[in-house]
Amino acid sequence: MSQNDDGRRLGSMNDVTEAFVAHRRLLFTVAYEMLGSAADAEDVLQETWLKWVGVDLGTVRDRRAYLVRITTRQALTHLRTLGRRKESYLGPWLPEPLLTAPDVAEDAELADSVSMAMLLVLETLTPTERAVFVLREVFDLAYDEIAEAVGKTPAAVRQIAHRARAHVAARRPRGVASAAETRRTVEAFRRAVETGDLQRLLDVLAPDVVLLTDGGGVVRAALEPVVGAEQVAGLLGRLAATTVLQPARVNGDPALIVRRDGEIDTVLALRIDEGLITGLYAVRNPEKLSHLDRETTLSR
Repeated sequence: MSQNDDGRRLGSMNDVTEAFVAHRRLLFTVAYEMLGSAADAEDVLQETWLKWVGVDLGTVRDRRAYLVRITTRQALTHLRTLGRRKESYLGPWLPEPLLTAPDVAEDAELADSVSMAMLLVLETLTPTERAVFVLREVFDLAYDEIAEAVGKTPAAVRQIAHRARAHVAARRPRGVASAAETRRTVEAFRRAVETGDLQRLLDVLAPDVVLLTDGGGVVRAALEPVVGAEQVAGLLGRLAATTVLQPARVNGDPALIVRRDGEIDTVLALRIDEGLITGLYAVRNPEKLSHLDRETTLSR
């Protein structure tokens, strides 16, 4: 093989690598929004890379669209497998929490789309509906691009998008609070939990607040949603004596990282509406906490 051939092959591989690296954050976000799992999203990216290195770039008109197509197809395969796993999951299933960088938190649309509440709404869609909704509503891909990614006609994708949009709209969480209001509520909540002040807790919890706890059958957690301010406050009041609470931003939501003996025990994400906490999402499953030592790589 000549030096020219070696040079062309090296140059082609450089192009392949550069294209993948340039769009990696976007691909991760697509996979994560479809799967709700950072670990599975990383697996999808590995599979996308293996398929991408075998592609002749000379035949690719739009590298970003082509990579999104590969990622979507791989994520759909994983999503169907995850669906079967969730059927036998012990207790509530919650998405794997991710620490979000300031630029994600400031992107209101992206932050909302990866919030715990929204990811749980997306769980109620079929795999194809979820893929179409994410690609159209979050990333604003054209219908013909989505059609290629999910193996449907553009006309069918339009119908699926309309159906998914209506489904999500009927279940979409209420409007979020302002940044200042959120800070006040989170701080009041943290102080109340740290001091075990039941009345302070009741003051910041909505009467119909819902607490979901995900232990995955590995650690102790409520197997059913806990509903109502008094019931939720009673459970949270037990945290004060043995834990340290660290404010954080998780999936675009305000959150507290709960540590016991220096180790992450629970991630508690908060949903705040009109100055009151309406939803609490407590992830305790150790398998879902392993990514918390690094910042997420979400992108649009």
